[in-house]
Amino acid sequence: VQLQASGGGLVQPGSSLRLSCVASGFILDDYSWGWFRQAPGKEREGVSCVTTKGGGTYNEDSVKGRFTISRDNAKNTVYLEMTSLKPEDTAVYYCAASSRRQLGAWQLCRGPSLFRNWGQGTLVTVSS
Repeated sequence: VQLQASGGGLVQPGSSLRLSCVASGFILDDYSWGWFRQAPGKEREGVSCVTTKGGGTYNEDSVKGRFTISRDNAKNTVYLEMTSLKPEDTAVYYCAASSRRQLGAWQLCRGPSLFRNWGQGTLVTVSS
């Protein structure tokens, strides 16, 4: 099983990006999914999480209304749509899979340790 994240890059403030996470060897509906980010000198934080079969989603306060997590079962891919990007969104973004299906999206995003499988990270830099 493998998670492959992509889609990061250097963009200007106000721009949009879509991150993709191809989940090889996974059945998306059997897992909950999350996007986390880690900026230099900071701890890894949960950005957006979705429970199995899209039952519930959570977005961290600073990204509400700007970021959206979604899944495409046909492509076995989890996405993070990011709009109105700000310099403080600059970080390495990671996708992750959790088998803790009994937990809500809010709980999952609070606990990186709840996720066993991680992608390699993709760098997003927002700068003018």
